Amino acid sequence: MMTQDPLIIADKAYHSRLLVGTGKYKDFAQTRAAIDASGAQIVTVAIRRTNIGQSPDQESLLDYLPPSQFTLLPNTAGCYSADEAVRTLRLARELLDDHRLVKLEVLGDSDTLFPNMPETLKAAKTLVEEGFDVMVYCTDDPIQCQMLEDLGCVAVMPLASLIGSGMGILNPWNLQLILDKIQVPVLVDAGVGTASDAAIAMELGCAGVLMNTAIAAAKEPILMAGAMRKAVEAGREAFLAGRMPRKTYQATPSSPTTGLISGGNRT
Repeated sequence: MMTQDPLIIADKAYHSRLLVGTGKYKDFAQTRAAIDASGAQIVTVAIRRTNIGQSPDQESLLDYLPPSQFTLLPNTAGCYSADEAVRTLRLARELLDDHRLVKLEVLGDSDTLFPNMPETLKAAKTLVEEGFDVMVYCTDDPIQCQMLEDLGCVAVMPLASLIGSGMGILNPWNLQLILDKIQVPVLVDAGVGTASDAAIAMELGCAGVLMNTAIAAAKEPILMAGAMRKAVEAGREAFLAGRMPRKTYQATPSSPTTGLISGGNRT
């Protein structure tokens, strides 16, 4: 990725626009290998499911992904209320020496893992007031994304499709509305299934993409991590380059049709 085009989150610059999760791998060693292949600098950690010091007698993810090498992004996966999410991130701040950058997600349904936006907004307000830098998993509703921005969240992360579904971006129109209205970084979170999904998100103008299952559940996770890295970089460069206009008629040939060299008359 071009170093002169950093991703800025909470006043810190990152050269990678791919954010990755740490769940669903066979072990921490594979997790580290996949993250290295992805080039990601920000890695999200489910505090309620992953040991980062809560259980001193168990292997810790921090032994493989030390905070000196990666920006950890504690998340509230598995939380179904604002109070539960706030408590979880307070614990993360304590475990990670006053770490402030967090990913908020408050779920409304255990089958779809769709966000509960009233509880998400409530939790976001509390966390911002307590000094957290809040990145938020949310619906692709432009109005609610504006509300999260107004509360002081540092990034909004609308779902492309349901968590773990691999269905890709189902509503690019809503995503474009969000991109047109929101000033803080907009990152696609959830639903990416393959490299082309990540490239499309970046071509639309998203600041980045966060994924976990698309890499961890691939037949070859490390190979897929590398593919996602390239897709995010290519999509960003295509967005910056500016694609040609779409035309529904009157095709224009790539080569000129006038001033052609004539073969002349043969004798």
